Amino acid sequence: MRDYYKISEISKLYGIGVDSLRYYEELGILQPRRNASNYRIYGLNDIYKLNIIRDLRMLGFSMQQIKEYLDDQRLDKSLALLHEEQRLLQAQIMKLQQKNQMIYERIQALSATSEVSTGIFKIEKMPDRPCLNFNARITRDEEMDFAVKKLHSKHENKIPDFGNQLYGASVLVNELTPGKPVVFESVFFILNQDEKEYDFVLPEGEYLSYYYRGSYHQSADRLLDVIRYVKENNLRALGNPFEIYEVDNRDTMLEAEFLTQIQIRVGKMSLK
Repeated sequence: MRDYYKISEISKLYGIGVDSLRYYEELGILQPRRNASNYRIYGLNDIYKLNIIRDLRMLGFSMQQIKEYLDDQRLDKSLALLHEEQRLLQAQIMKLQQKNQMIYERIQALSATSEVSTGIFKIEKMPDRPCLNFNARITRDEEMDFAVKKLHSKHENKIPDFGNQLYGASVLVNELTPGKPVVFESVFFILNQDEKEYDFVLPEGEYLSYYYRGSYHQSADRLLDVIRYVKENNLRALGNPFEIYEVDNRDTMLEAEFLTQIQIRVGKMSLK
């Protein structure tokens, strides 16, 4: 093993830009020598320091923190640094575990959508569902995407993984026209049942459910099918219908693969 290396060799070996190596020199962390041709040459002590810099930078240590450690390297400081490295690594492991769980849940949810039967009316008992809401008159897909983004931006601290977030949109029934774009009055995120901060609750009760696949161009017709089913089956609508987007452009660009659920809370028509 050689005792000295040129700056270009060190740069290539560590994947560190030449400018960064010169910056470390300006900070006084590295102290390369000059050879007969006045080129910087780095010794084994510099390489040892670069190993420490690389490892600590990967954990998020600032250059000032690294310099302070290298300027006064003692056993007690090395132990303190190791404990801090361990703490940071454990935090990173926890984040990776959380991310892995999110990915697992998304895989399960998307895989389950292939088994969903479409075109079937079904009444389901649903619990209270707390939601975050954004009111906006929405007539186009682009407006829907923008409204969802606005809602997400407002609540990013509660929605760490938008890919897994279930969201829907509430329909303006009095503006439903066959074959025409649906007009929505709001978008909302459905939260976990134990969430304490929310804008409104989809109340516990029986909901008529209907799934369809494909383009949103059919949305008005499918919503009208649901409303017609309510009227023809001795049911009473207890609110406006809404759509929930199980598979959308977060997951696929093929409209044929989109999966949308329509829900409306219903009760039995009272007998007179």
